[in-house]
This record gives sequence, C-alpha cells and structure tokens, in this order.
Amino acid sequence: MKGTLARWAARLTGRGTGGKPATSIDDPALRIVVIAYDETEAASSALARAEEWEAARPAVLRHHLALPDRSVEPARELLAADGWELRPGGRGAELADAGLTPLVALRVQHLDALHCSQESSRMAGLAQRHGGQVFGWDALQPGPGASS
Repeated sequence: MKGTLARWAARLTGRGTGGKPATSIDDPALRIVVIAYDETEAASSALARAEEWEAARPAVLRHHLALPDRSVEPARELLAADGWELRPGGRGAELADAGLTPLVALRVQHLDALHCSQESSRMAGLAQRHGGQVFGWDALQPGPGASS
C-alpha cells in the first residue's frame, strides 16, 4: 500500500523516483509544445496537433486568465490548494486598462485531454465568478537534450 501511494503521489506531482521534480515550472529549458487558445477547440484536438509534445513526460500546464486586482489573492489561495501557482503575466495584457490583471496559473502534471478540459472549465468558472476572463491554455516541456 505504501509503495502504491508513493507512485500515485509521484505521478501527481511529477516527481521521479529520486525525489526531485521531473519538471519544474521555472526550468529554463521549457518551451511551448501545445497551444489551446481557441475555447471552441477540444483539448484532444490541441493535443493531437501538438507535434513536439511528449505524452509520457510531465509538462507545465499553464492557463491564461485575467482577474480584477481584488480577486487575485483569493484565487491564488484557492488554486494553491490543488498545487497551482498563480503568477502575473501571460495573455490578456490589453485588459489592464479595464482593471484586470493578466495572470497564468501553472502546475506540473501529465497531460491528457480529460484533465486539460476539466481544468479549462475550472479556470473559466473561477474567472466568471470573479468578473475576469480566460484566454486558453498552453503546455511547456523541456527542449530536446534536456533531462527529466
């Protein structure tokens, strides 16, 4: 049972057997391998057309959204509970004049269409509840020659 829990935790956190993250959201070798900025496109289609994405490797899933300043900290706390880090930046900078802060929510995970779709829906709900907007997602993995 203990070994099963450790494997499950490693899968969720992107950690290898050595206890070090297989990928870090701050890895300088990261590059965009999947782009899904069109909300009408299915996650499965975005993943299917991603030529450089390696399904067996963990990736940094990055959702782009913009929220009112007053909502940034509550959103950060809510997302942190599930391993997301909320940072300034990303798409949506044109909304800064409208009082919205462009943000990216990042988390290391293995990608699949179901989870990408579920998280897109979650981010859309979060933005809607707080008077914000979503701009899609992308995923990053280390480039060729990088170890993970």
